[in-house]
Amino acid sequence: MAKDRSATRTEELFLTRRIRCILALFVLGLVLSGLTAFPLDWEVTVLREWTGPGTLAGRVWPGMSQWMARVYEGLNHAGTNYPFLLYGTDWLAFAHLVIAIAFWGPLRDPVRNIWVIEFGMVACILVIPLALICGPLRGIPFFWRLIDCSFGVVGILPLGLAHHYTRRLAMLQKKTERAIETASRLQSLPIRSKREPGEA
Repeated sequence: MAKDRSATRTEELFLTRRIRCILALFVLGLVLSGLTAFPLDWEVTVLREWTGPGTLAGRVWPGMSQWMARVYEGLNHAGTNYPFLLYGTDWLAFAHLVIAIAFWGPLRDPVRNIWVIEFGMVACILVIPLALICGPLRGIPFFWRLIDCSFGVVGILPLGLAHHYTRRLAMLQKKTERAIETASRLQSLPIRSKREPGEA
């Protein structure tokens, strides 16, 4: 019984480490996505230099080249004449960072805070209808909508794996609790001594 409990404890620690590693990578992705949403004007300028008209990428993929040129023009015009519009992307960056902070809960205790992982999975699923519905209304090219959808797909894969491991960890913890409870009950039972022959 002690060996079984030791093996269960070892597996619990193994699963906990796996969950934390997966969630740490997901949080890192959220933080990077948030931080890169602040310097959009500089980033779009760099992308235009790499993929704009006249570049190798522009010749290979003209649609992307035209789109990046249009994004650069719109963002540059907004930043110069209507800089307050970029305040919206600042809040977008902030939202990513806040969601990353929320995952501190499952990093500490995955089983108790499994709802945060489930929240993240739902959010990843909702990325797809948002991109496919709102994208055409905002004039976003179809290929760029697919890129946006890929963030939801890439995000749900590690979260789904972490969710699977967390449910397995919860089952092991319940098994351990039942074993400890059973052992405690057995210890609390009175020990009957064997009677010697001839005793009344």
